[in-house]
Amino acid sequence: MTEFALLLTALLFGGMTFFSFGFAPVLFKQLPMAQVRPLLRGTFPYYYLAIILLSAICALVALGVSGLAAGLLGLICLATIYARQVLMPQINAATDREDQTLFKRLHGLSVVIQLIQIGLAGWAVLLFS
Repeated sequence: MTEFALLLTALLFGGMTFFSFGFAPVLFKQLPMAQVRPLLRGTFPYYYLAIILLSAICALVALGVSGLAAGLLGLICLATIYARQVLMPQINAATDREDQTLFKRLHGLSVVIQLIQIGLAGWAVLLFS
């Protein structure tokens, strides 16, 4: 059970890290901004849904191994629900209104949440290893 929890959580950690530090930055380097924004805007709902589902599964599997890890993974799930259902629509609305100040603040919040989530996922991986 511990090995399965470790593999699932490592998948979560790796996916979140790759999306944040691999996929998104490469898009900004390879495509014009006019193409990057709609592509990322269309990608985030699926990315968040994948993180919600995977972190929930990880949390359930972790229950049999580590209560702390299960709690960390549950926090990732809840924070991602907030990011997808509340924060992302606010960011999109600020972008549509061309409100750069609000966009920067909300986007900054989403980045901080994502970095904390990556840290929590990494912590959970360490708890299983």
